[in-house]
Formats: sequence, structure tokens, C-alpha cells
Amino acid sequence: MKPTRDEKINRMLQKELGDILLLYAKKLQGVLISVSEVKVSTDLAVARVYLSIFPEARAAEVFAQVKADGKMLRFELGRRVRHQLRVVPEITFVLDDTLNYLDNIDRLLKG
Repeated sequence: MKPTRDEKINRMLQKELGDILLLYAKKLQGVLISVSEVKVSTDLAVARVYLSIFPEARAAEVFAQVKADGKMLRFELGRRVRHQLRVVPEITFVLDDTLNYLDNIDRLLKG
């Protein structure tokens, strides 16, 4: 099955944002930020970016920092994808807690 244009853009944005956030997390010392998923609207105007942050204890603090620096992150993304996309989508960050949810289920099943 051939991937659609939206899927290709989702993967490209996920890779580029992952690289950007890897460099961004180095400034925060001891934090790992990964992009678990990117969903772009059909008109390519808005991208929902799902972030996993480790360690969980600092997740709220780091997520707030990432949201505050959203415009700078979008600018950097625009510099990287300027030849592939005409318009860089607005970025909406969402905290992805599925790993914590799965960990909690495993803990409950074991204990």
C-alpha cells in the first residue's frame, strides 16, 4: 500500500522535530524528549505533536518550557523544511502519557 502525502509529511515533521528537540533537551540537562506522533490537518495548517518526556517527575515543567518556546521551535522547523513545504504548520504540543498508562497497567497486573 502506497503511503499518502499526509503520512509522508507526518513522518518528515516527526523526524525533524525529533532532531530539533534532541538538541533542545541538551540545554535542559537530564531530560529526554521524544516525538511519539505527529498528526497534520488535511489542509496542512495545524500539526499536533505528541511528546513523551522522561523522567516523569519533570514532565510538567519541561512541557511548559517547550510550549513557551513553541514559536522558536516552529521557526527552526521552518528553516529545515522550507524546500519541502510551502507553509510551515502551526504546532500544537500535546503531552503523550500512553507509556505511563501502560506502565501503570503492568504494575496493576503484576501486583
